[in-house]
This record gives sequence, C-alpha cells and structure tokens, in this order.
Amino acid sequence: MSLTVTLLILFQMYDLRFCYLENNRPNMVMVMSDAFDGRLTFKNQVVQLPYINYLRELGTTFLNAYSNSPICCPSRAVMWSGQYVHRTESWNNFKCLEAKSTTWMDLLRESGYTTKMIGKIDYISGSHSLSNRVEAWTRDAELLLSQEGRPVIDLVGNMSTVEIQRTDWQNTRKAKQWIIRTSPSGQPFALYLGLNLPHPYKTESLGPTAGGSTFRTSPFWLSKVASDQISVPKWLPFSDMHPVDYYSTVTKNCSSVFTKEEIIRIRAFYYAMCAETDAMLGEIIASLRETGVLNNTIVIFTADHGELAMEHRQFYKMSMFEGSVHIPLLFMGPGIKSGLLVDQLVSLVDLYPSILKIADISAPANLSGYSLLPFMSKSHGFHNHQHPDWIFSEYHGCNANASTYMLRTGHWKYITYSDGQQLPPQLFDLSQDPEELHNIIFKFPDVRAHLDKVLCSIVSYPLVSDRVHEYNKKAFTSWRNSLGGNYSQVIANLRWHTDWQKDSKANEKAIDQWIYGFK
Repeated sequence: MSLTVTLLILFQMYDLRFCYLENNRPNMVMVMSDAFDGRLTFKNQVVQLPYINYLRELGTTFLNAYSNSPICCPSRAVMWSGQYVHRTESWNNFKCLEAKSTTWMDLLRESGYTTKMIGKIDYISGSHSLSNRVEAWTRDAELLLSQEGRPVIDLVGNMSTVEIQRTDWQNTRKAKQWIIRTSPSGQPFALYLGLNLPHPYKTESLGPTAGGSTFRTSPFWLSKVASDQISVPKWLPFSDMHPVDYYSTVTKNCSSVFTKEEIIRIRAFYYAMCAETDAMLGEIIASLRETGVLNNTIVIFTADHGELAMEHRQFYKMSMFEGSVHIPLLFMGPGIKSGLLVDQLVSLVDLYPSILKIADISAPANLSGYSLLPFMSKSHGFHNHQHPDWIFSEYHGCNANASTYMLRTGHWKYITYSDGQQLPPQLFDLSQDPEELHNIIFKFPDVRAHLDKVLCSIVSYPLVSDRVHEYNKKAFTSWRNSLGGNYSQVIANLRWHTDWQKDSKANEKAIDQWIYGFK
C-alpha cells in the first residue's frame, strides 16, 4: 500500500469530533526523539516527514517550543520532573534525578493507567561516559582541548536498507506489541517510547572513549532529502565569536577547515536520520489505528533538544542557538484542536502539568511549568491560560566553559553567562536576525536591563553558578582521589587524549590551578 493511500485512510478514520469524558480518560503515547530540530516540524522543504505532517494536520503544533537544558539527561530530567534544572540540580549528563523521583508516569500509574516506558529514558544520575562527566566538571579549568571526533558521514546499505538504527527499530516493535497486548483491556494506558535518533552515532574508529560524531544513513533515507534545498549556514570568523561559542567550536572538533560539500553532506545525512525517526512515529500511529484506539489516544511527539548540524560551526547541542534548543512539540488526539499552529513560547517543563491535566489528575503545587491545554483544547473551559510570555533555559554541562542562561520573550533572545560580569551577554532579535549572527547587546541597554530583571525573577543565576562551581570541584576531586596513583594515566586517556597528551604536565597543572587557585 502506498504512503499516500495509507495517509488517506488515517485521515478518514480519525474522528475529529471525538471528545473524551471524565469516565473515558484518553490513552497517552509520547514518542520522544533525541536531537530533533524542532524547526523541521513547521518550516520544512528539505526532508519528507509524512507522519509529523499528519500530526500537524490533525493536531496542534507549538511553533516555539524549547528545551530547558539542551543536553540529553538534564533536559529529560526537566520533562519527567516538571522542575527546572537548577531546582533539581540536574547539572550534567551524570548528575540528574534520583531513581526514586516522582514522574508524571508514576502519577498516571497511581491513578489507574496501565503504563510502560520503552527505549531511551535517560533522566537518572550515574549514566553516560566517564569522559563526558570529567569534561563537564573541568570546564572551569584553563583547558581548550578537542573532546569529540570531527563530524563525519557514513553511508551504509542500499535503497532497500531501511533499519539503520536497529535499537530504535527493535524498541518501536516492542512498543507496537505492547499496544496490541494492552489495548483490549479497556483500561487507559500510557506509553513512552524514547528514540536515539536522530542523534549522531558513536565514531567507533576513534576507540572506546569516542563520542557520537558520525551521521549515518542509507540511500533509502537519503532519497527523502531534497539536496537542492539544503542551506549552508553562515559562520562568523573566529575573531568575532563569543568566547563560549569559540570554546564550543574547538571542544567539538569543528575548528579545522570544512568544505561546502562536507557541510552539505553532514546536513543531508542528519535530515535523512530525521526521516528515519519520522517512520518510527508512523509505525506507532499505525499500531494505534490498527488496534482501534487511535481515536481515544493523545499522541505527543517531541525531543530532548535539537541539533546544530554545522550551524555556528558546531554540531551536537549544548548551545542556546536555535538549532540546538528549538524542539518539536506536537499533540494529536481527542479534544485537541486540529491544524492549529500555536505561536506561544513553551518548553519541555510544560509537559508534566499538561499530561496530568489531560488525564484529570491534580498537579503538584511546586511545578515549574504550566498546562498547555488552554492553547489546544476544544473545550471552552480551558481557554484561560496562566502561561508567561517567556521561556527559560539553562546549561551547565560539557562543551561550554560557563553556565549559560537563556530567556526568550517576544522576538528577543537574551543569553547571559555565569555571574554576567566575566563574559559579555548576548542579545539577538530573531525577527531581524533568525541566524543569530549579530549580537546587539550594546545597542539596546534598556532591553538588556529589562530582560535581565525578568531573568532574575525566575532564577538567581549568580547563586546557581556558584552552586555549579562548587559541585564541579567536589565531584572532580572525589573522582581524582578515588584513582590514587592511576589518576595521570586515566585522565590522559579520556576522549580528549589526542590533545591532552601533547602536554600532559601543563594540562594537569591547569587542573590544579583550577582546584587550588594558585598560579
């Protein structure tokens, strides 16, 4: 059956008039991808995403949805807890929530939902690589080392090769089987499917400590990409970069020469990985339809953060630029308006209260976010919203040498660092400068003062930065002490080993200067 015919059947079978009642609570299905650029869900002519388009046509799309911390574990900690990063001290990929933390899935289960979590969950402390945590702890030291592999592409298989990210496909099949087993019970169910795609793959050739710098796909998925629509992002010269952005470029191994063709290929492979992600979303939608429960299921598609894909001379995330921090957020289901595009600024922290509201469960009083139901519900009873006109994001992990705080409101994006004194803030007018190439912070002192005041009403960011500095030193010192005489060998062989070993003594001295404060 062709994709067009399949979509037509889905459109015909989906009853937009359905609205759930109190005694018929809807099922919940969330598909959370990793590193999906949210701008592709509404401003996209570069890659075929039929199932995201299906959600957009039959549901509500939030055009300005953001990650509250653009890195895997902290962003998911926000989503699962409903709390900003600084409130749970989820500082990096190693330091996140405790296993006993109460999530919205726990509350759904307690209220009678049958629940299941499959795939990448990633919100509990203790995960990710040793290199990743050491890089986060030592970001305050005077080090400037490549921590990642240079971004590369890897074309595998042929036009018949569909399943590239095999773990994701296996988990998608598990999710489909669970839907088939669970739906006949008549009990409301909640399913979470966490995908690894379109996150880059580990670069195996760089050894066991390597990070994920390989963009891998097949000709099948690459055929879904319109190569003539791929833009080549503009880059600032090194001399004009903000110091934190320069640090990110170097530590992500993006400071050497890239040809135009290389950049286009990296971006094309990333978009192809997004197409593969979309297909897995389609499998879940088809399973809901085939089991007869699609009409009574809220489907949510989102991501933990975006992917820069060579914008600003970087890949990965860990930045407040749009490619890194702008995420997809689409809702479809009973009581949800169809074909609605919402301009309201929202973020991952809003999912916790939104899901509880949909399930008619009272939310805890201390949540950081707000229900999004007033923006998308067909019911007039939900139309009064309390959501502020701003979103807030913060970052305290690796590949950025300062705690970073971002406030987005209206057409302004304000970014400030640590205590706001040592490093200059940044201000972008996204209506005039969507590529975020012109920092106009010194042109608009009144705007800066106002936005900083709003930011300080949300978080006392100098105090938060102090807490992060203290945590980093304590965590690193404890780890170093645990190694005893093996410290020098272990730290020299993390994934920054190529640069570290050029002058191991100087790098160890830089660590000591950071810890003890002497020159």
